[in-house]
Amino acid sequence: MNESNFIFNYDSYPIIPIKFKSGDRKTPVIEALLDSGGDFIVIPQPIASYLNLELTQSCDVDTAGGTTSLYQAEVDMIIGNKDQCNIYYKKQIHVSNRNDIPVLLGRNPLFEDYEITFKKQQHQLILKSLNMEPTRGYPPGF
Repeated sequence: MNESNFIFNYDSYPIIPIKFKSGDRKTPVIEALLDSGGDFIVIPQPIASYLNLELTQSCDVDTAGGTTSLYQAEVDMIIGNKDQCNIYYKKQIHVSNRNDIPVLLGRNPLFEDYEITFKKQQHQLILKSLNMEPTRGYPPGF
């Protein structure tokens, strides 16, 4: 494996392991769905509540599941796992007022930072880093 590549195996949908951190609160590893049709990162309200995020009203959006209100917040985020990860500090995300959605990773920042290859027959998602050098191990506090 090329050191700047992430290879994620999945069963039905392209899933990427991530973690969020805000202040002294952090999530365990969460399986997030790569949403190539979405513009940004969206998390459900319970995760935002757990992280004690300060939310500001953003907008209402139409989705396949209906209209939902979105709020904005900032979090630190890790993509990958303990062996290889990339870290985003103070990343703007959106929070859905719905509880029935997975974490969605939209085009910003993934499609800007990685060349993305879907290998459907092998059930693999490959992220080739364009401008970030992956780190080994989670940073302290994550």
